[in-house]
Amino acid sequence: MSDLEKQLQLGRLPPRPPGPAGGSGQALPKMRMGPGRKRDYSAVPWSQYFESMEDVVVESDSGKDTFRIYKSGSEGPVLLLLHGGGHSALSWAVFTSAIISRVQCRIVALDLRGHGETKVRNPEDLSAETMSKDVGSVVEVMYGDLAPPIMLIGHSMGGAIAVHTAASNLVPSLLGLCMIDVVEGTAMDALNSMQNFLRSRPKTFKSLENAIEWSVKSGQIRNLESARVSMVGQVKQCEGAASPGGPKTIVEGIIEEEEEEEEDENGESMNKRKKDDDTETKKDVAYTWRIELAKTETYWDGWFRGLSNLFLNCSVPKLLLLAGVDRLDKDLTIGQMQGKFQMQVLPQCGHAVHEDAPDKVAEAVATFLIRHRFTEPIGGFQCVFPAC
Repeated sequence: MSDLEKQLQLGRLPPRPPGPAGGSGQALPKMRMGPGRKRDYSAVPWSQYFESMEDVVVESDSGKDTFRIYKSGSEGPVLLLLHGGGHSALSWAVFTSAIISRVQCRIVALDLRGHGETKVRNPEDLSAETMSKDVGSVVEVMYGDLAPPIMLIGHSMGGAIAVHTAASNLVPSLLGLCMIDVVEGTAMDALNSMQNFLRSRPKTFKSLENAIEWSVKSGQIRNLESARVSMVGQVKQCEGAASPGGPKTIVEGIIEEEEEEEEDENGESMNKRKKDDDTETKKDVAYTWRIELAKTETYWDGWFRGLSNLFLNCSVPKLLLLAGVDRLDKDLTIGQMQGKFQMQVLPQCGHAVHEDAPDKVAEAVATFLIRHRFTEPIGGFQCVFPAC
């Protein structure tokens, strides 16, 4: 089993309307490290946040597809979590720990096709229709005719797929629906600039640690704890490649402060010697993105066009979590005024809201579940938002 298991969420860069990968279409700024103690950018295993991992095999007349899922919890409704474009189920790791400690629920975080550790026959087909059918098929294989109450929660692209899945009635036991930082109007506006945004990212990284470091310093993921577990699902080892050194590697995105030179008793630079030792002993393997999002452009329009009305017309209770109120388009603004869904704005977050502020998102989801009497609080959790 591969040790790498997570995907991409493009960070918030003003005005950063969410596109297919959540970016704003603007080039990522170079980041400069300030002085201070060195931060730990090493990867963290999924097992620190989820209780189990398994592969769900979906069979058809034409063959088999295998979907990777991560699970936690044993009682209560199932929260089926769908990640954004380029990310993986591991983007929900820290959120999972937060929500499980607040309410009775079961977590199923799914690697969508073409992402993470899921293996399908046609990973290039990322149409909304195909991916929503995948979600329905995974639920059917897992639970058969005895599916428990399920709430679909999706971020960015995953939010769109959650809505398409609900609108097509592919999860008959659907209890509720939650979209995180995805709105049709702003998403459609962002599509024209998405290719420029994707081109601005490094194509390769010298190591997994470099990829994690870049994700935090570039603002893609503002929470280091989440980045250390989730970036594993966004990148993979380059086949047969040594450390890259081209202009589009990690070194372009980050400018390190020069360390003060220290000399040993022989007058040799200790920093230089350490770097030389690292070069000799740590032959890092290059890493690259698991999925080339630029090649998925043909599906972007289908993910988001008509999304607002599909969301509003879903009959189950609905929750919309946004990083900024500026995201609302006309249809959702009217629907919100009419009380057709509950909305919570979580400021000071990037587009990866559930990674940047997992506790706040967990509180919002827990409050929603308790408000609708879908579950019970645990651990003394009390609703914190006015809507409760």
